[in-house]
Amino acid sequence: MEIQFLGGAREVGRSAVLIDDALLLDYGMLTGEPPQYPVGRPEPDAVVVSHGHLDHVGQVPALLRGDRRPSVHWTPPTAELARVLARDTLKLRGYECTFTESHVQRLGEVEERHGYGEPFTVAAGGTEYEVTLLDAGHIPGSAHVLVDDGDTRLLYTADFHTDDTRLLSGSTARPDADAVICESTYSDVTHEDRARVEERFVETVRTTRYEGGTALIPAFAIGRTQEILTVLEDTEIRPYLDGMGQRVTDIVRRYPEYVRDPEALRRAKSGARYVGGKAGQSGTSGPAGRTGRSGASRGQRERIAADNEAIVTTSGMLSGGPVMRYLPMLRSNPTNRVCLTGYQVEGTNGRQLLEHGRCELDGGVVPVAARVELFDFSAHADRDGLRAFLDDYRGATVLVNHGDRCPTFAEELRADGYDAAAPSVGERVTV
Repeated sequence: MEIQFLGGAREVGRSAVLIDDALLLDYGMLTGEPPQYPVGRPEPDAVVVSHGHLDHVGQVPALLRGDRRPSVHWTPPTAELARVLARDTLKLRGYECTFTESHVQRLGEVEERHGYGEPFTVAAGGTEYEVTLLDAGHIPGSAHVLVDDGDTRLLYTADFHTDDTRLLSGSTARPDADAVICESTYSDVTHEDRARVEERFVETVRTTRYEGGTALIPAFAIGRTQEILTVLEDTEIRPYLDGMGQRVTDIVRRYPEYVRDPEALRRAKSGARYVGGKAGQSGTSGPAGRTGRSGASRGQRERIAADNEAIVTTSGMLSGGPVMRYLPMLRSNPTNRVCLTGYQVEGTNGRQLLEHGRCELDGGVVPVAARVELFDFSAHADRDGLRAFLDDYRGATVLVNHGDRCPTFAEELRADGYDAAAPSVGERVTV
């Protein structure tokens, strides 16, 4: 089996792994100005998508240009989330997109949806591969991808988490494999105890409101928003919910078998006040709030920002979305807080705010007096989780990807007796 890394190698973003020049695992993009895409121009016969995050699925519609019609395989939640992300990309990006709405619509012609643990056959490049999707514990619908060509069994971990969270159970799948492509996002980090993170987060939001401030909570629309809502559901806090997280929460609720506690998520959604709709409906929950998918007016958001409440909104790294409308209203008051809930990639607006207390707003870089705190609600395995996972694969070839320190982590694994390497973008490896 020949593996080529078209992206996501020694970096976080634009994940794409090509097997035997015919079967593609993920096809994502790295957001930025300009964005980065996987290298080369692959023309696979089939694509298997691990999960619905932009860096893994963001370029899949572009594979359907011209007369190309590769089959696309994913879980039901990933299928829906991919469409939300694709249409958001078409709507919001300020650059020339690599696909159109027509390509997004073509997904319905080629997709096949699969549940966890249900082997299926994929024909690509004259080879029949048996593929199985296994619960990765990262976001709803996320999967490890096990590929078997009859001679070699390859496990592509994609993004995964080994600990339970409010939203999901941690990954427990450990299938036999000859080779493992393993993510390494947090290979040098030990996550803080999740219960302690939740406790600090809730106390911070409470304190901010008690002091007369507003807690702005940027959150990734997929996974993180639903977890934050579930954490707050246990409290007296009824957060406002703005942005893409509204649509995603509705989608996730339609697939109860892909979350840990569907009833808790139902209560969390009911307790959130959806922002949007006609005047007078802003901040409501229930049917009135659900009508507001066209977005809120500036006046509505101004009233909410002054309401000394909690606002959960996209985007998680301050790269766009409603958070960039709230931040100018809140930035000058140190009583307010910006509660970052996830990893801030180097070069992003969120990273600049976290490290330097300033960020880009309205075309210029401005200081932010509002206090900024980071809470580690990570959906990735940390150093201990990665090592515990890989302990079952000491006899396998381990190819490290999706991280800022892939070569270092591979070296650490080799020192511990693993056959490990960290391929570069474009590199081919035979296993």
